[in-house]
Amino acid sequence: MYIPSGAVVKAWIDGIGLLAPGLPGWRAARAVLAGDARYEPGEIARPTAEILPPAERRRCGDLVKLALHVGTEALAPSRARAEELATVFTCATGGGEVLHQICETLAGTARDVSPTRFHNSVHNAAAGYWSIATGARTPSTSLCADQGSFAAGLLEAVVQAAAEQSQVLLVAYDVPPPPPLAAVVPCTALCGLALLLAPGRGAASLGEIEVDLARAGEETTFADPGLEQLRTGNAAARGLPILAALAAGRDAQVTLEWLPGLRLALAAKPYGAA
Repeated sequence: MYIPSGAVVKAWIDGIGLLAPGLPGWRAARAVLAGDARYEPGEIARPTAEILPPAERRRCGDLVKLALHVGTEALAPSRARAEELATVFTCATGGGEVLHQICETLAGTARDVSPTRFHNSVHNAAAGYWSIATGARTPSTSLCADQGSFAAGLLEAVVQAAAEQSQVLLVAYDVPPPPPLAAVVPCTALCGLALLLAPGRGAASLGEIEVDLARAGEETTFADPGLEQLRTGNAAARGLPILAALAAGRDAQVTLEWLPGLRLALAAKPYGAA
């Protein structure tokens, strides 16, 4: 995908899903992100992925359940039909827990890897479970760009929405891996963030974003140290400044890390306090 600098791409946000410590859903998190309430990390309930059939729910791990949880929340306000939506899933860590279990098996004497563990280890596992849960046979993209994974997924989803003139669901999700992977994977907190993006304004639209490429500019940060620790401790949480602009109901310029030497420059325009 090639987009020259200066070629602005626009999309409208029709729904938001969110789950992170101290941010248990978009509705509950708005006051905190707007700066009207104090951020308290606290504990969060484990996502359950109730849209999955019981058998599949037992087989998948917290990473997949997190993706399905926030994806489902993002669709609720607009009542969009999940089976009709193209999807973009973006994750920096991958299935660290499953990978750790496989490595433990391979390091032992009995090296038979469970087929269930194997299919849960692939990077598009969440996309597969989403398809099972919703019956979707629409195009789906699964990608990774280290700490720029959210920006990479956002760019992909915005371009798809504009090119295909249809809604696209973006789901970003990361869960801290177990040791020893935790020592080399920069993820310290669970966070899932989903955006339902549209090519035009609709009745459910919360605001619009214009996306451009930039070679300079500092990442947008939070003044609150707790929110900033969350933002830097999870690749999916790099998208929280966009949600903060929507929650506050103020136009904002947001810069996101993407690839080395490249940033995403966003102009966010909320439609009143979300």
